[in-house]
Amino acid sequence: MKRIKTIIAEDERLAREELAYLLEQEPDIELLPHAVNGRELLELVPLWQPNVVFLDVHMPELEGLQAARMLKASPPSPLIVFTTAYDEYAVEAFGLDAIDYLLKPYSHMR
Repeated sequence: MKRIKTIIAEDERLAREELAYLLEQEPDIELLPHAVNGRELLELVPLWQPNVVFLDVHMPELEGLQAARMLKASPPSPLIVFTTAYDEYAVEAFGLDAIDYLLKPYSHMR
C-alpha cells in the first residue's frame, strides 16, 4: 500500500506533537520532517515532495497563507490542510484550494 507522505508545518511544539500523534495513528500516513515556519516548509517541500501539508495559518517569518500561495505558484504543489485556532481565515484558505481547515484543539474524528 502506498503511504501518504505528510509534512506538518507548525511553530507551536505542543500543537505539532499533538497533530503528529494523531496522524501516526493512521496507517496510510508517513510523517516527514516538520517545519516550524513557512520558510522551512518551502525548503522541505522540494526535498521531500510530500503529498499533503498540514499548515498552520500563523507562523513566524512566513505565514501559512503566504507559504501556500508560494507553493501553489510552483507546481506540483502538495495538498494543503490548514490548521489554526481562528475560523476567520477559512474563506481565504479554501480560495487557495485547501482540502480541509482544522480548528485547534484537534479532535481524533476530524
